[in-house]
Amino acid sequence: MKLSFSAYSNPGNFVRITAKLLPLLWGSTAVAFALGLFGTFGAPPDYQQGETARIMYIHVPAAWTAMLAYTLMVVSSLGSLVWRHPLADAAQKAAAPLGAAFAFICLVTGSLWGKPMWGTYWVWDARLTSMLVLLLIYLGLIALWQTIEDPSRAARAVSIMTLVGFIDIPIVKFSVDWWNTLHQPASVFRMEGTAIAGSMLWPLIVMALAYTLLFVTLHVMAVRNEIMRRRARRLAITLAVNGEAAMTRMLSAEIAS
Repeated sequence: MKLSFSAYSNPGNFVRITAKLLPLLWGSTAVAFALGLFGTFGAPPDYQQGETARIMYIHVPAAWTAMLAYTLMVVSSLGSLVWRHPLADAAQKAAAPLGAAFAFICLVTGSLWGKPMWGTYWVWDARLTSMLVLLLIYLGLIALWQTIEDPSRAARAVSIMTLVGFIDIPIVKFSVDWWNTLHQPASVFRMEGTAIAGSMLWPLIVMALAYTLLFVTLHVMAVRNEIMRRRARRLAITLAVNGEAAMTRMLSAEIAS
């Protein structure tokens, strides 16, 4: 099985190649989650937050994956608008519901984490607000896909809106640095090094990998489904057109006779 960019650019080849890759992706995802959960429950409690800090192993990877999904949508938008890649539209459409799901998980777990720490489930903190805006952007893009019936017109409109909405990603990432917020600052990727102990850092990294593999696996499946859906739509249109043409020929023959 030879893998190349040109092979993946063909929807038919993509479906065949990913059919062989999906078992490996699911297996890798299961192993990563098993290791991540083992590390999550084996990690020591935080010296200030206690056992509550274990929400971090769900909350932080969900936030990372939500931003990763949107970044993929931006790349797909460029692929659709600039390079006219045949899979870009399908990849973009398939990523939106997944990104929205991870953003929702991030917000829910963040609220559960915030209640014992801040005394409330929600504050209009810069990080929380910008993540909520990201979820709303996801929902808006999903609605836009459903509103425009023509897939090509919908793809162009969604691509433009996706590129405009990308401004929220750096706001989510750097909001804790740009504004004085209740949300804790960056702890993993810092110029001066990580602020998390190794016993707590490696389960977080493994869980982030597990979330990423889960997203990739679900995204591949969703793209395959979108390709099949578009094939079925084209087939239905073709059958409808051919059926009408056949009916017209039959009526014309009857009138002539």
